[in-house]
Amino acid sequence: MGKAVKIRMEKTKMTRSKEHTSMNELDLHKWRYQTVVAGVRWKNPVGTASGTFQLDACGDYYDVSGLGAICTKGVSPVPWEGNPGPRTAESPAGMVNAVGLQNPGVDHYLVDELPRLKRLGAMVITNVAGHSDDDYAQVVGKLADSDADMLEINVSCPNVSHGGMSVGTDPVALGRLIARLRKLTDKPMIVKLTPNVTDIVAPARAAVESGADALSLINTLVGMRIDIVTGEPIIANTTGGVSGPAILPIALGFVWRVRQALPQVPIIGIGGIDSGEKALEYLYAGANAVEVGAAALSDPTAPMRVACELDELLETRPELARCLAEGRTWR
Repeated sequence: MGKAVKIRMEKTKMTRSKEHTSMNELDLHKWRYQTVVAGVRWKNPVGTASGTFQLDACGDYYDVSGLGAICTKGVSPVPWEGNPGPRTAESPAGMVNAVGLQNPGVDHYLVDELPRLKRLGAMVITNVAGHSDDDYAQVVGKLADSDADMLEINVSCPNVSHGGMSVGTDPVALGRLIARLRKLTDKPMIVKLTPNVTDIVAPARAAVESGADALSLINTLVGMRIDIVTGEPIIANTTGGVSGPAILPIALGFVWRVRQALPQVPIIGIGGIDSGEKALEYLYAGANAVEVGAAALSDPTAPMRVACELDELLETRPELARCLAEGRTWR
């Protein structure tokens, strides 16, 4: 990490009250390199990945308004308790989790987390979760007139109306869902794609043709760990989502493939990003921006650190920086 990055990181590690409401008292870093995703300008190309950010925890480590975007945990129509424990297991160069999208529901989100994030000056992407098409529609309908800047539709949840399978694995069902949601909101709508398919281009194209403004990829891969003492799965849910550095080359390959197939569609790259160099790989693969996920679970400052490192790297890559600022990509 360069000296300039260390100085910037010191500015972001200010200890603050959990009830802070203004960013005016903060010495904000002046980002040099911005990006544009679906017409929305980010102050830098780095955001948090859904499920890995919690304001009451992360807000004490860095100024959340300094990131390009804060993507919140999945929001459901009613409170979800999530899966029984154990919910997580370590794996080589990563982890497996089956938290189950635990959250207090959209009504609580609208009066608590979203207003607090907006008071802090954050650019907010609200992740939308559902177990049926009606669930998704209910949440999007309630968010349509909210202060959320963008919506990210998580189509990797088991979908009751789709036989318990993830709606994101079926291009026809996905297209039908996104077309329905498109009628409910004018907000920029991102579709978060599952990698657990044979051909990711098919659902990507279906989402875009049905009204998605951008794509984020990838969500976690299905995996598991076994307790060799008991011979049973470590996670109570048996399988979970694999994330972390181990999935980096897989995720990069998916981003590259979708970029080649859909050259004009904004893409947010996700998977295994724990440094500015790895974020840079995604930008060269054709992403407009990236989100940092699993790295933040072991280092809460990871998203801000990656953003600072990437800001330095873009200084020596003016052509790439220019593409991002104009809403274009390297590929």
